[in-house]
Amino acid sequence: MANWSDPRMVGTAPTVDLGTRSAAFDAGLRSYMLSVYNYMASGVLLTGIVALLFASSGAAQSIMFGPGLLKWAIILSPLAFILVMNFGLNRMSTFGLQASFWGFATAMGLSMSTIFLVYTGASIAQTFFATAAAFLGLSLYGYTTKKDLSGFGTFLIMGVVGLLVASIVNIFLQSGTMQLVISAIGVLVFAGLTAYDTQRIKSMYAYVAGTDMIGKTAIMGALSLYLDFVNMFQFLLSFMGQRD
Repeated sequence: MANWSDPRMVGTAPTVDLGTRSAAFDAGLRSYMLSVYNYMASGVLLTGIVALLFASSGAAQSIMFGPGLLKWAIILSPLAFILVMNFGLNRMSTFGLQASFWGFATAMGLSMSTIFLVYTGASIAQTFFATAAAFLGLSLYGYTTKKDLSGFGTFLIMGVVGLLVASIVNIFLQSGTMQLVISAIGVLVFAGLTAYDTQRIKSMYAYVAGTDMIGKTAIMGALSLYLDFVNMFQFLLSFMGQRD
């Protein structure tokens, strides 16, 4: 079999081999993105199951709406997993990163159990499917567009920081109008991040293909898309959710 880099083959074989390499790259990219989406979807499913079971058990009512430090441990535990995964990325094995991702999804389920205690099941389902449809469209756009979305990255990250600050301020103000504004901006910011992150994750494949980082990168990519989906869902629930 001819070697694509053999200088004796200049003029004929490179065209065939470059096409073969391009096809192999495209196949690898599809497999990589499928892995990302599988992790992300499985994480969302695990979170939903844990949230529903915890809310149905009765323990969520007493813990999440009662006094004590346990509820704060549950609320803050997803952030702890994110920090561990980001700062320990190079030291952790792929298996360890997978375990951290499933632990994060479980912790998010415990934290999000309150939505089943506040909103009706029908409105939660309606909001979930609306979010899923929007996510699929935005992610597809990010994957297929030829436009470079990297320029929006800094702006969108600043938007996330602004949302965090505004949410903290509103804890003290307890303004319903401000909460609606935060939710509206939140939906737009995470909609933009869905397209941006999809393109970023797709572009990352060229740098990690064939290395031992590819599995870790797929998990971290799934984490980014998971956070985009869940945040968009929670902000949208503020508009579409019907309280019990």
